[in-house]
Amino acid sequence: MRFLTSLGIIIGIFSTLFYFLDSHLEKFYIFQTDQLHSLALEAIEAHGNDTSSVVKYIVEDLNAKLPIHVNLDEEWIFNNAGGAMGAMYIIHASITEYLIIFGTSIGTEGHTGRHTADDYFYILKGTELAHTPGTFEPEVYPQGSVHHLRRGDVKQYKMDSACFALEYARGWIPPMLFFGYADTFTSTLDFPTLWRTTWVTGREMIMNLANGKF
Repeated sequence: MRFLTSLGIIIGIFSTLFYFLDSHLEKFYIFQTDQLHSLALEAIEAHGNDTSSVVKYIVEDLNAKLPIHVNLDEEWIFNNAGGAMGAMYIIHASITEYLIIFGTSIGTEGHTGRHTADDYFYILKGTELAHTPGTFEPEVYPQGSVHHLRRGDVKQYKMDSACFALEYARGWIPPMLFFGYADTFTSTLDFPTLWRTTWVTGREMIMNLANGKF
């Protein structure tokens, strides 16, 4: 009985803390969705389908505004999640936000995952398609558009042929890592890539925490 009482108190404290922090998440964000969309459009207008230059334009602009929160090392890492495969460059990773370039030069398709954060896909090159149950036409997101996957929602998605996006997630980021890791243990068994993903993500999260970014 004493154990159950103690357990109830602990759960109550953590639940209260979680709901308090969850209701104040906006205070922790350093990126704004409309500004990222504007930046993506500026980069596309400046460099068109030269995706390497588009990425460089975006990163340099972000670094000028938020220098201690942007990873300038363009460390491309394979990413397998929800059956889809592509590569990513982690620009920022913290407890409440991540910003990456994600894409593939040959196309991919899979499950978005059901996440604890809102996810924004700013299409830099190519076209992304999305499907929800009960619909008979695809959602189409061409270059320059943004696909917003709301927290808790789920879709099927396809990056048709060559497609790259600036992906921004805001909310609780650590629980999303389980989705990002699952394919390693159930399919690819690519543990060197898992280690690189863990190392870069952990390094950026710790560095941002050290700089006061939750």
